[in-house]
Amino acid sequence: MPASLNAIDAPRNGSADWSGPGHGGRKRRFTWNRLLWALVFPQRGQRIMLTVPGTLLTLLSLGIGSAAYNSANNILFITLSLLLACLILSGVLSWLNFSKVRWRLRFTPPWRVGQAAVVAVDLDNRKRFLPTYGLWFDLAARPADLAPAKAESTFTAKGRDVRAMLAKAGQASASARLHLSSRLDPQGSAQVEWTLVPPRRGQWRIELAGVGSLFPFGFLSKSLASDAAHEVTVWPAPVEYRRHGAAGARRPSGGEQLERAGSGGDLLSLRRYANGDSHRLIHWKASARTGQLVVRQFTAESSEGYSLWLRTDAALWTRPEQFELGLSLVATLAEDLFRCGQLIRVAIDDGSPLAVRSVHDLEAFLDRLAAVPPVPEGGRVPEPGARSERGAFHAGGGNRNLMTFAPDGARGVVAYVDGTKAASA
Repeated sequence: MPASLNAIDAPRNGSADWSGPGHGGRKRRFTWNRLLWALVFPQRGQRIMLTVPGTLLTLLSLGIGSAAYNSANNILFITLSLLLACLILSGVLSWLNFSKVRWRLRFTPPWRVGQAAVVAVDLDNRKRFLPTYGLWFDLAARPADLAPAKAESTFTAKGRDVRAMLAKAGQASASARLHLSSRLDPQGSAQVEWTLVPPRRGQWRIELAGVGSLFPFGFLSKSLASDAAHEVTVWPAPVEYRRHGAAGARRPSGGEQLERAGSGGDLLSLRRYANGDSHRLIHWKASARTGQLVVRQFTAESSEGYSLWLRTDAALWTRPEQFELGLSLVATLAEDLFRCGQLIRVAIDDGSPLAVRSVHDLEAFLDRLAAVPPVPEGGRVPEPGARSERGAFHAGGGNRNLMTFAPDGARGVVAYVDGTKAASA
């Protein structure tokens, strides 16, 4: 696997992604009037609910209060005041628990179908003296093309239809509640992680729906809405396949100059000197102009290579699960051929071929595979290994060692090189 395929997604998780009461913004001057107003009328998105112990405490307070007024007993009045003070103190401490706390979402690409992916929630307590306890985080992941369900009546629906809709929605999305196991010290930071397995490829939206806590006594449940969300591309799943030795890449006469780094005869570019580079490759004139050592980088002279062409016609792929297997085979072969230096160019349908010269080009192709729409049911299956005369490869004459893909039977997928079977899954 190339190194950049396992890099942390830093650009999408910068300092601007912090959210929460302590994420920053213009500081407002503290006044007791503003504090009391915030306690009585919380900001939008904040929600305070009575828990079961809080409800029992409220009912007990009403009973003791009624008995105190009927009997005029001072002990009962003192007990009532203590119970009400517990409720008020619980609300104040809950507000202080969330004060100046911020959080953000982080994840590590790439994501693959069927492989575990980790979503992390970074926490930062910016209070100087008070720690934070007992937070929980509600996370959700769903395909970006799956819009949130609208509120609809189910009175006229049958029971099996409602269960089927709920099961379908559960399979297409995932959710979890993460708990902070230890306290968050003042000026400290922490992290909680959620591991999920994406069931399908495409664009996924990762959301932090809300943050809540039962601190301090469990009488009140306070939750804050969060708008922290990110989108991540889920690539097709890697699959095991079988190589067939009968098909091999043809050697072009005279050797073919590929536009990637190597030891050929044509100059590709200049780059900064790195430890281990030969001194014979140093470009002294360019080094004198730039003030730093730069070396020459030549093209690679290769005697063999493959071009991948994926057709997504509904007449060719009649089964959605077989089409997904074909996408997985294309992605796996593209990565393996790139590691071996045998991947020249790739294309999907009649789109322009993409020359694969770097890891960035390979990742762009995998992103395109993730965005290919699924095929509908039905259609006519052409002959295996048949090659269409249309397409950018044939129009541009770049059909040497062209690898195409077609269904094989009811479940399998086969890759052809110039009409000869090369690999199957």
